[in-house]
Amino acid sequence: MKRFAAKYLYTLTTPEPLLNGFVELDDDGTVLRTGVSPDPSAEAVFLDGILCPGFVNAHCHVELSYMKGLFRKGTGMAGFIDQINELRDTQSLEQKVQKLSDAMDDLWNQGVVAMADISNCADSFAIKQRHPMYTRTFLEVFGAVPEECDAVMESVTRLQAEARSFGLDAAPTPHSCYTMSPELVTASSAAGLKSGFLSFHSEESDEEEEMMRYGRGPMWDNRKANGIPTPPVTGTSSLEYFLDRLKAGVPVPVEGNVLLVHECCLSAEGAAAAKKVLKHPYLAVCPLSNLFIHKMLPPIPVMRESGIPICVGTDSLSSNDALCMVDELYCLQQAFPEVPLGELLTWACRNGAAFLGKEAALGTLEPGKKPGLVYISEVGSVPAGASAVSSVEVGSAPAGASAVSSVEVGSVPAGASAVSSVEVGSVPAGASAIFFAEAGTAPHLTKDSKSVRL
Repeated sequence: MKRFAAKYLYTLTTPEPLLNGFVELDDDGTVLRTGVSPDPSAEAVFLDGILCPGFVNAHCHVELSYMKGLFRKGTGMAGFIDQINELRDTQSLEQKVQKLSDAMDDLWNQGVVAMADISNCADSFAIKQRHPMYTRTFLEVFGAVPEECDAVMESVTRLQAEARSFGLDAAPTPHSCYTMSPELVTASSAAGLKSGFLSFHSEESDEEEEMMRYGRGPMWDNRKANGIPTPPVTGTSSLEYFLDRLKAGVPVPVEGNVLLVHECCLSAEGAAAAKKVLKHPYLAVCPLSNLFIHKMLPPIPVMRESGIPICVGTDSLSSNDALCMVDELYCLQQAFPEVPLGELLTWACRNGAAFLGKEAALGTLEPGKKPGLVYISEVGSVPAGASAVSSVEVGSAPAGASAVSSVEVGSVPAGASAVSSVEVGSVPAGASAIFFAEAGTAPHLTKDSKSVRL
């Protein structure tokens, strides 16, 4: 038996931590019990930080790990797509496999126990087969030419058979509205839902929305210039278009767990439409990737208000400086200080496990489960119920999105809110200070916070 105690223990059966909590594990990692230590000084292992269940990375492209450090930041989605097309085949298969293997090992050592991973090829299959981390592999489908729909589906079906020969949980999934013909969105969604799961890039940028709603903008121009078919101009959001394509191929409400990834332009109306069509919708946020590509953040207040479970992903090293769940949580904490740390950890652990259908084993520290155990060091504390961020201003941002002050995002119609200042310890002119009034302390992440698997 192993016993670990820490200043803060998040079992995530509730979002509140146990102060001076302990967890006891069997030798195979199965949770035996949790509780509050009567005498922290007597504990053989007492950690000055946070203990929580293993993380679930809800969105990653681990096969793109060889692209680390190659991309220019802030190019917008059209510029990012140009770069990924230029750089996709710039290294050997051996180099690619080594980089993705290193990335998976790094995630595992940080405490990631499961991952929803996107694959376009078989490069990652052998590594995933022998790795202790659980992965569900989403075989991403592209194809803008309607006449090629059947051929694309035959190709991804062969790739699925290859993945399953490695013992992997794998199935097709549509990439996005703008890279696929309407027929292929429907066909790949129907095929993927036979497995019970979909992961779909949705409303990732205002460029995507401008293209789908109005038939204009950088992404529209990019596709026209390269002779690539453009998606239908619907006059509605890309999310609503996706939901319409689902309804064309499967009964409503749609069964299965459907993950809407990014959703930087999600509106309350779009969230309501998703809940009406999808029986089990989930949202995945990858804030550092969003800032890397197009200097936006997802509209967390809209997401929380919707009641749709939120998960956290790292995206890929083509659009991120590191694959680090704690860094993603710190970014969210700084931009949205009203969200308690326990809720953020719930997104990163429990909700991700639920999306993957692994909630019986992962996501919470409960007796009988084997969720992994993570220690987060270098944490700070603030008065309970208060925010670690001292000031928040209301600014302007792309419709439905949020923005941070170090990023220029333009302005849009009144009503779109943004976090324009996120600084610890100072109050910019015009901002309102948040005063600490409640007794006790609560933990918060710092820029130096790190996680490790125990």
